[in-house]
Amino acid sequence: MQDRVFKNRREAGKELAQALAAEIGANDDVVVLALPRGGVPVGYEVAKALGAEFDVLIVRKLGLPSQPELAMGAIASGGAIDLNQDVIALAGVSQRDIDRVMAEESRELQRREAVYRGTRPAVRVQGRTVIVVDDGLATGASMRAALKALRTRRPARLIAAVPVAPFDAPQRLGDVCDAFVSVLRPANFQAVGQFYAVFDQTSDEEVRTLLAQFPGTGAHQ
Repeated sequence: MQDRVFKNRREAGKELAQALAAEIGANDDVVVLALPRGGVPVGYEVAKALGAEFDVLIVRKLGLPSQPELAMGAIASGGAIDLNQDVIALAGVSQRDIDRVMAEESRELQRREAVYRGTRPAVRVQGRTVIVVDDGLATGASMRAALKALRTRRPARLIAAVPVAPFDAPQRLGDVCDAFVSVLRPANFQAVGQFYAVFDQTSDEEVRTLLAQFPGTGAHQ
């Protein structure tokens, strides 16, 4: 049903875990990586249901200078950059403006790395089934940057998973992941928030609290 909504991110995560169950083999070594902040409550429920290791992967959207909510690309932990050259050209964004936005978002990415992870190293990815989770997919820029960053670390399998995404999402991400899983893919998609009854902002403290509930994860206090 196209007008269906999730109660909140935690409920969405539980449903997403059910959808993912068919993609995971009994002997798979699975790690769930959530995109902060909104993806963390979703990823928490997925990791708990699948009995997987849980961590975050920091991604920052690069918003247009004139329309910050519209993504012209994204950056991720590990130095991955994904730029949408069509959006950049259409908006007439200069290289100087791109560099300025990238510098601002790089600072925020580093801040979040320190807040969420502290000095703890990132989880091992090589040779494992890696599920990248967010609370939804709009342009796909953040997810693409995350997947590109992870591919360089040689996972055995890379799965993108969200509760809701546009109908053509699998085609948008097919070149950067091995599988795409979603609960809803409505034809009338306009924004992620329209499919949640409660879609308030996830706080840094909630991210830290959820991470800390998994042994060996969570930012150092």
